[in-house]
Amino acid sequence: MKIVKTIAEVRSQVKEWREQGFTIGLVPTMGYLHEGHASLIEASCRENDKTIVSDFVNPMQFAPTEDLASYPRDLELDSKIVEAHGGDLIFNPEPEEMYHKNFSSFVDMTVLTQELCGLSRPTHFRGVCTVVTKLFHIVKPDRAYFGKKDAQQLAVIRHMVDDLNIDIEIIGCPIVRESDGLAKSSRNTYLNQSERKAALILSKAIFLGMDMVKNGEINCSNIINAMQNYINSEPLAKIDYVKIVDCETMQQIEIIDRPALCAIAVYIGKTRLIDNFFTEDI
Repeated sequence: MKIVKTIAEVRSQVKEWREQGFTIGLVPTMGYLHEGHASLIEASCRENDKTIVSDFVNPMQFAPTEDLASYPRDLELDSKIVEAHGGDLIFNPEPEEMYHKNFSSFVDMTVLTQELCGLSRPTHFRGVCTVVTKLFHIVKPDRAYFGKKDAQQLAVIRHMVDDLNIDIEIIGCPIVRESDGLAKSSRNTYLNQSERKAALILSKAIFLGMDMVKNGEINCSNIINAMQNYINSEPLAKIDYVKIVDCETMQQIEIIDRPALCAIAVYIGKTRLIDNFFTEDI
């Protein structure tokens, strides 16, 4: 397993692998890897001959008021995780390598990015779409792997690949949770002891919503109200949103009569966490 810093190095290695007939998987990450990322790396290694992990905290997807400077970084730990789970190469560029000083081209999207996280983070998905498109052009993988925890991001990337006729298979992988149910996230490291305990309200609310759907509830308002009331019982929690949307369009629905996504974003103290479930996975 090796670490490279430049686009030229990635392309050179990919060219060599292609000449040997190898298939290539890409796992795009912002680093500070955990078991959730490890599951994506393992999935890529099962399905491809070679796996590249991008390790890049993308400044374009952070608003000026967000946590770019404090976002956790640990390349040494990341390299150990990638190697332990079978990855072959880490692409760890500096921002200047990805965005030269005259950079002025962006990939943007409407509709899918205007709900859920797109409401409170209006520039976020332009940054996501732009950097992922660049990574796809740099690596040219056969498959790319994304976690279902970032469900809107997964839907946006799938739609972008379809819209732009990018010849890459997008694989969504299940949420990986802590033993107590909290969804794995790099931002969990921001939580102090009391906040970490309070953060369990997210997964418990998700499990509540899942149980309601399992038991036949299809009225979205009933599910949302029950989940909101439960989350509001935690003093350290502040709801950003609790919504149920169509899986493809990310638009809100009133009745679960199609594949749907129930997604939540909640502040625990100053830390914004997300969680979700897909009705098709119940």
